[in-house]
Amino acid sequence: MHSEDYYSKLGFKCGLEIHQRLATEEKLFCSCKANLAGDRAIQSIERRQRAVAGELGVIDESTMFESRKERKFIYHLYRDTTCLVDMDEEPPHDLNAQALEISLLISKSLNCSIPDEIEPMRKGVVDGSDTSAFQRTMLCGYEGSIEVDGRQIEIPSIFLEEESSAILGNSASEVVYGVDRLGIPLIEIDTDPVIATPQEAKRVAMKIGLLLRLTGKVQRGIGSIRQDVNVSIKGGARVEVKGLQEIDSVDEIIDNEVERQAKLIEISKELRSRGAAVGSPKELTGIFKHTGAKIIGDQVWQGNSVFGVRLHGFRGLLGKEINPRMRLGSEISDYAKMAEVKGIIHSDENLDSYKLSGKEIGEVKSALEMQEGDSFILIAERRERCEKAMALAVMRARMAIDGVPSETRGADSRNKTTRFLRPIPGGSRMYPETDARPAETAAPQKKMGSRVIDIEAIRKSLLKEIKNKQLAEQMLWSKDMPLYEEVVEKTNADPMVVASVILEKFRELARAGVAVDSISGDALEYIFKKYVKKNITRLGIEEILRLAPKERWEVDRIIKDKKLERLPGAELRKMVNQLKGKNRNEIMREIMSRHRLVIDGDELNALLK
Repeated sequence: MHSEDYYSKLGFKCGLEIHQRLATEEKLFCSCKANLAGDRAIQSIERRQRAVAGELGVIDESTMFESRKERKFIYHLYRDTTCLVDMDEEPPHDLNAQALEISLLISKSLNCSIPDEIEPMRKGVVDGSDTSAFQRTMLCGYEGSIEVDGRQIEIPSIFLEEESSAILGNSASEVVYGVDRLGIPLIEIDTDPVIATPQEAKRVAMKIGLLLRLTGKVQRGIGSIRQDVNVSIKGGARVEVKGLQEIDSVDEIIDNEVERQAKLIEISKELRSRGAAVGSPKELTGIFKHTGAKIIGDQVWQGNSVFGVRLHGFRGLLGKEINPRMRLGSEISDYAKMAEVKGIIHSDENLDSYKLSGKEIGEVKSALEMQEGDSFILIAERRERCEKAMALAVMRARMAIDGVPSETRGADSRNKTTRFLRPIPGGSRMYPETDARPAETAAPQKKMGSRVIDIEAIRKSLLKEIKNKQLAEQMLWSKDMPLYEEVVEKTNADPMVVASVILEKFRELARAGVAVDSISGDALEYIFKKYVKKNITRLGIEEILRLAPKERWEVDRIIKDKKLERLPGAELRKMVNQLKGKNRNEIMREIMSRHRLVIDGDELNALLK
């Protein structure tokens, strides 16, 4: 990673969009359960979507791009988690009051102003993930902020909206979605593009994520929270990177995106200095009638076509690396693949690996009227696909002369890079929702009173309870904090003992292969009740946990089978009296070596004193 000064000189701009599912019983605009089905679909429907003009008479560029793919969308429906509202066959019901209250709590906790009335809007969805081709969204907070490491990060808007459908299968010709996720309440938190470095972006995302967890009103687990990031540098364009689910890799993905944009700007300057231009595609099928290049020959022998295009002044730049395992040629290929082709062949590659003959390469160059310093691109596929793919490849090659295209890209967590998804959406994708009524905010705000989530107040409270700064800070950031709070509240156990078991002992046991995730909260609570009543010792807790109990009765069985009942004080005193001739350390060592799991060390120490 680079210094803040490095990113400042690049003109780095970065803002976050954090999406978090809310933990409500029902969906946002219907009474279906707000959870994932986990069972088989009972029915499926198929739909296609086409681009139409919005209320301003303009067709959004990203919508038009998706429409050109002509993909079929298949939606799986489930018994308890989908209904006619999800299928866009029935108007939305009233806004979920529980979701509204949670969104207002989060907005107030982020110092936002609250509108008097929540106005539902429709936001065009271009990838088919919504059966209606739009998502309902409502502004529920504005002009907020959060402090991160002493710096104020402005939050201009917070939205309450519907979650999209989950992708179950994907190809260039069709996408399969699970509609059980569609309509689950979701909150979107946007920051201003004032984040100074990729590392700060990670810290901001972590701080907002912490605040969301501390509400106790958000869903947990993979996919329940995701970060989108908007990134640009001087001389470039705004790029939206979607789907950063793993917080640990946020900074690395942003850093690689910055490097990609910087390299594209370098390539653009070089292309302009060479007077680069992109020619018109030509059909070259006849050149390859008897080719030994299998990747092309397979297409030609099936009656398909080969098209090529001359890229004047591009020589050596298609193979220029712009990210790990990514080159300018890869970017052009990503565009072409939108037309359901396998990719492109370009002249900066090792053409011998394709088994293209020198004669074929010469004929291609002649047919495309190539000169010194030029490159070419070849695509072989069914004619219709081939023409579409070549048009997309030509479009991306022309963009390379201009610099960084404004795009929506997807995060690749494996390579920590980004891949092209579609052009970035414009403002014409938003329009009023005519089927859902507005909702006033006065009543839910009155019900909430002055309650907000104050991270610093919670941090101080934990330190006061646990009396250990390191454990308290770990607990603040731990996903198991709700479990800690529940156990302490219901058992009255020493908070430090509970915290050390959950944070340290669980981790130690997990490393030893114990399935600590299977230990139920109910069983853990019962164990600590036994401890508070002095039925078991602290060391006995660890021994019980090793067997990962799921139910209360399992705890009792383990205590009985393993003989873990704590020895009463009278019996302990009797043991001490029997060893009266020995010194204090000898007595302690002898008793604890034989009975350490059923004797409390502090009680023995006090007795010996």
